[in-house]
Amino acid sequence: MTEKPYRSIVKTISWRTIGTIDTMVISWLVTGKPDFAVTIGGIELFTKMLLYFFHERTWNRLNFGRITKSPIEYNI
Repeated sequence: MTEKPYRSIVKTISWRTIGTIDTMVISWLVTGKPDFAVTIGGIELFTKMLLYFFHERTWNRLNFGRITKSPIEYNI
C-alpha cells in the first residue's frame, strides 16, 4: 500500500502547525520576546515542512517494516 503525495502534504501541514506552535511557545519562554518567537516560528515552519515532506516521500518508497498481504484466491 502506498500513499498519494497529497496525503503527505496534508500530514506535513498538520504536523508542522503543531510543531511551529510548540517552537514559538518555547522561543517566547526562553527569550521573553514574542516578536522573536514569531520570527523563529515563521522561518522554521517552511524549512521543516519541506524537510518533512521529502522525508515522508522517501519513507513511502521503502518497504522497511511493511507487511504485504497476498490477495485471497477463491476456487469456485
